[in-house]
Amino acid sequence: MAEGGGEVVEKKTKHKGKHDKRKPWHDPSIDHWKIKKFDPSWNEGGMLEISSFSTLFPEYRAWPIVKSALKEFGISGELNMVEGTMTVSTTRKTRDPYIIVKARDLIKPLSSVPAPQAIKILNDEMQCDIIKIRSFVRNKERFVKRRQRLVGPNSSTLKGNTVAAMGSFKGLKQVRRVVEDCMQNVKHPVFHIKTLMLKKELEKDPSLATENWDRKNVKQKKVKSKEKKEYTPFPPPQQPSKVDLQLESGEYFLSDKKKFAKKWQEKQERQAEKAAENKRKREAAFVPPEESLEQDNGKNAEDKSDVAAMAMSLKKKAKEFGKPKVIENINAEKYITSSEAAPSRKKSKHS
Repeated sequence: MAEGGGEVVEKKTKHKGKHDKRKPWHDPSIDHWKIKKFDPSWNEGGMLEISSFSTLFPEYRAWPIVKSALKEFGISGELNMVEGTMTVSTTRKTRDPYIIVKARDLIKPLSSVPAPQAIKILNDEMQCDIIKIRSFVRNKERFVKRRQRLVGPNSSTLKGNTVAAMGSFKGLKQVRRVVEDCMQNVKHPVFHIKTLMLKKELEKDPSLATENWDRKNVKQKKVKSKEKKEYTPFPPPQQPSKVDLQLESGEYFLSDKKKFAKKWQEKQERQAEKAAENKRKREAAFVPPEESLEQDNGKNAEDKSDVAAMAMSLKKKAKEFGKPKVIENINAEKYITSSEAAPSRKKSKHS
């Protein structure tokens, strides 16, 4: 407010850079993360160039379902049985430029995901992510044990070197975190699932929207070994090397030919032991089970009683068959031909 004229002067906020200025699209009522459904009218001219992606497949039989689903979006699919590849490419009817990327993501998980489930990737709300887990662990046994913690469909554990996930961007980010923590042995998937379920329940309460949920997360307790080792100032004894072991056994002074013969003999012995063990397992299936004597005696008694009852019934039927039948209550009218009987069917010769 000026002292003499009484005019109001607005103070302009200064910005450090041109990128800090408020843009017209900075509106809180607009959801910038919402994915709008593609309208073909946005690209009436179609695609100028053909884009294609191909991937290998092991053995697949539901290709007609996939091909028909791709045809609705103007994408052509080709299955090459000679090279063993699946190829998707754009056509003149393609309008959505991003649909070819969706089609590429569709053919990637087809080897492990059923076709009706994988077709949902073509929707705008559904995304796909392939997580490689083989590079996390070098030891094969440790890798298999950690991979068994990840449960797939129908409560089956995973068998490959990758994990296929489908869902929204937020869900895929959570799945990747669960898988990576599991393979790196940071956190068991059960604790991640419990935390996600707890967060889902807390989201329903609007009063907890501004609070920190870290204290309510389920944390995995690390079990410490109770056994305490005795402290010794001396280092442990040095383990014998391979050369030391050969010197003790005398193998170090043998020639190469004798060393090879010894290894060959040990290999033949191991193979013989393994063959004998496999033979014993195969023959175990043909060994009859042991039957208890008490059950056998009970079965024999039951069989004898059944045979005796059958013999008595046969004797009784034989006696009844041998007895003469008593003729009672004979109706004579059945045997007297009535005068009104039907004429004979024989035709006379002189008709």
